[in-house]
Amino acid sequence: MDFLLPYLNGVMILGVVTILLFSYYLERRFKSVKTKSAPVASGAWPLIGHLPLLSGPVLPHIRLGDLADRYGPIFTIRIGIYPTLVVSSWEIAKELFTANDAKVSSRPQLTGMKLLSYNFAGFGFTPYGQFWREMRKITATELMSNRRLEQLKHVRTSEVESSIKDLYKLWVRSKDEADQVLVEMKQWFGKISMNVILRMIVGKTDSAANATGDNEDGQKFRKTMREFFHLSGLYVLRDAIPLLGWLDLGGLEKAMKKTAKEFDNITTKWLEEHRRRRDTGQVASEDEDFMDVLLSVIDGVDLAGYDADTVRKATAMVLLAGGTDTTTVSITWALALLLNHPFAVKKVQEELDLHVGRERLVDESDIYELVYLQAVVKESLRLYPAGPLGGPREFTSGCTVAGYHIPARTRLVVNIHKIQRDPRVWPNPNEFKPERFLSSKYKDMDVKGQHFELIPFGAGRRACPGIALSLKLTHLVLASLLQAFNVSTPSNSPLDMAGSAGLTNNIATPVEIVVTPRLPPTLYQ
Repeated sequence: MDFLLPYLNGVMILGVVTILLFSYYLERRFKSVKTKSAPVASGAWPLIGHLPLLSGPVLPHIRLGDLADRYGPIFTIRIGIYPTLVVSSWEIAKELFTANDAKVSSRPQLTGMKLLSYNFAGFGFTPYGQFWREMRKITATELMSNRRLEQLKHVRTSEVESSIKDLYKLWVRSKDEADQVLVEMKQWFGKISMNVILRMIVGKTDSAANATGDNEDGQKFRKTMREFFHLSGLYVLRDAIPLLGWLDLGGLEKAMKKTAKEFDNITTKWLEEHRRRRDTGQVASEDEDFMDVLLSVIDGVDLAGYDADTVRKATAMVLLAGGTDTTTVSITWALALLLNHPFAVKKVQEELDLHVGRERLVDESDIYELVYLQAVVKESLRLYPAGPLGGPREFTSGCTVAGYHIPARTRLVVNIHKIQRDPRVWPNPNEFKPERFLSSKYKDMDVKGQHFELIPFGAGRRACPGIALSLKLTHLVLASLLQAFNVSTPSNSPLDMAGSAGLTNNIATPVEIVVTPRLPPTLYQ
């Protein structure tokens, strides 16, 4: 038997080597599958990547949608040195915001966010973590909860009614021989949105809208807000190529620092005024605005090294900017779509006449009955979400998405505009058809982040915290305007529906309309 041992040993060695080689093959095969990367769009330039594709006359969400038609619903581009995952299907968005939500809930540290939000102290711009969770919780409880929004209903009602009456006064003063007056609606909507948010946060309105109340400060405040909206949506060279950031091409960083300083001067005055009122006992609990709340609830919270007053000012700034701009944009798009589809205006007004009548002004409590108006708002948010690419996000750790391995620090863009025009979900996806939301298939679909085919406010942990407020104000403003006035474009010509680049996608051109009253004069008094 001994003569067989060399042969047996050889067979055993060969078997072990075979097993090792096979194991190595399986490991490599598994690793190659596990680390399979998403398709990469062609056309990247050396150093600057795909930036030229996103900086031309075509809006970024449109250009990225075209790339999705070519590369599929998940692909990568490079913004400077940073890889960026682009997602354009609701199925992958669902996977991101459910299974991988914690991993995609952080923000990239962009220059505009840093300079304009007190070095990321504004919770809307801060990276994901304990500080963000604490500030989001405070905001959700003390400002955006259903209980608090109901308590502040009178703010929305009074501001909308006041604006309707002011518009009537303008008509009386300036009407032409056809009993019409021309109004630019973006400014009109913007004033309502800003007054509501200002009163909720600091107890002021746009006409008083500053610490001193004089007209010069009011104008400065409005100018600062416009600059903030514009600059916060811009990429600077440092965000793509950090080593060249010192160049500050176009002077954008200098402008951001200037705007941030002006905004800080305003918020500092607000904070000092609120502290004086609290110290002298001038504020009853039922009269507290959000700045009053922040003076008490911040104490004891882990502020991640930030000064408490810095957090108070940054929180007010984030809420004021986000609440004003996105709501104004949403209402403007809805009106523009209605004006380009007069049959829809007629249907909304018929519904208002049926459920509210013309003997009183519409109230928030009436909105539940106005199902066609609700459908109009949903369809408008579907076609023209205020943030068509959502807020910028960043993967905090590597994970698998749609079978592709996504490394940590990859940035994420979710093309909400593309998702909400998916022909697999929406028949005739580019058409304005509010009636689709009256059908059994779509009537229960809402915009609050649970139906991933329709996520105009985002989804997951980082969804917009002001969804409920935005919807309440959008419905009330549109209902009030269309109940109180007949509206049309000059010469009944269609509005140009081109959008504009920035943090939000506003309609690019002025929205000028002619109005005539349709209620008894006593209701405008």
